[in-house]
Amino acid sequence: MVYQQVVRRALFRLGGGDAEVAHERTLGMTRRLGALPPVVAGLRRYFGRSAPREVFGVRFPGPVGLAAGMDKDGVALRAWPAFGFGFVEVGTVTWHAQPGNPRPRLYRLPANEAVINRMGFNNGGAVALAARLAALGPLRVPLGVSIGKSKVTPVDEAVEDYRSSMRVLEPHADYFAVNVSSPNTPGLRGLQDRGALGALLAALETPVPVLVKIAPDLTDEAIGEVLEVCAAHGVAGLIATNTTISRDGVADSPVAAEQGGLSGRPLTARALEVVAFAAKETGGTLPIIGVGGLHSADDATRMLDAGASLVQLYTGFIYHGPGLVRAINRRLTSPEPATR
Repeated sequence: MVYQQVVRRALFRLGGGDAEVAHERTLGMTRRLGALPPVVAGLRRYFGRSAPREVFGVRFPGPVGLAAGMDKDGVALRAWPAFGFGFVEVGTVTWHAQPGNPRPRLYRLPANEAVINRMGFNNGGAVALAARLAALGPLRVPLGVSIGKSKVTPVDEAVEDYRSSMRVLEPHADYFAVNVSSPNTPGLRGLQDRGALGALLAALETPVPVLVKIAPDLTDEAIGEVLEVCAAHGVAGLIATNTTISRDGVADSPVAAEQGGLSGRPLTARALEVVAFAAKETGGTLPIIGVGGLHSADDATRMLDAGASLVQLYTGFIYHGPGLVRAINRRLTSPEPATR
C-alpha cells in the first residue's frame, strides 16, 4: 500500500505527468540503486525469490520475471534481481539502433490499471547491447533477450535482421524471445503467419533456447498454426502474450483512442485464455511464459495453473511495484507449482 499511496503517486508526477519521462527517470534511479552493493544486498534479503525450477534447460531461481520493454537496453540489470525477479528479459532490441516512434507514445490509464504504448522498438541497437552485457558480466539470474525487426528493414529482409542481432547477442543470452507480435512496427505481425514464421525460425540457428512471442489478438486457429510451426522447428517455448490492439474494457478512457498496444488489467482474461489454449493444444509439452495483466498473486497463480511454466510482469509492476513480485513469490513458496 505504501507503494500505491506514496511512491507511485510521486513517480507518476515525474516529468509533469509525461509517462515516458517518468519511466526514464525511474529507470535511472533503478540503475543507480544497482550500483550500490549494500543496497542491493538489503533488497535481495527482503524481496527474495521462491519456487526454483528448470524450464527449457535453464535453471530459474524464481518463476517471476521482468518482461521486455521495461529495460530495453539493459541499463539497470544489477538492480532487477534484487527486487525478487527470477529472470530478466531485455529488449526488444533491433539490429539497427533506432529512436522509435515520435513522442508522446506512452500513456497511462490509471482507472483501468493499463498502459498504451506505441514506442516502436526504441533502442540503442544489438551491438551496443552486446557491449554493455559483455562489460557487465554474468547476472545472478537468467537473462532473456527479445529481438525484433528494425523499422528500416523491409519485411522480406527481416530474417537477416533477426539473425544479425542473434549472432552478436548469443554469448550473453540464456534464451531469445523472437518478437513477431508488437503492433507498433509496420508489417511485423505478418511474421506470425505460417510461412513467414517458418522461414524465420528455420534461419535462426543457435544453441540458445528460442521462444516465440505471440499477440493476444490471434484467433485460436492462428494460434494453432503458430504452435504447429513452433513444433516443426524445435522452438523451446512460447511467450503469451504481447500487447493488444483491442480496447475492450477501456472504451470510456479519454486516451483509449490513442494508437498502440494496450497492456495491463484489461488483458488479464485474454492472456489467460491464450495460455490455457496453447497448453491444451500442446498437451503441456511446450513451456509457456505467461504475461499480460498480472496484477496480483492470484493472477499469477491462475496463469501457472492454466499451464504457464513462468510468468512475467510489466504493467502490473508499474502499478503495484516490487511488492507484487514479493507477494507472488511468497504465494508460490508453498505449495510449489509443478515444473513444466
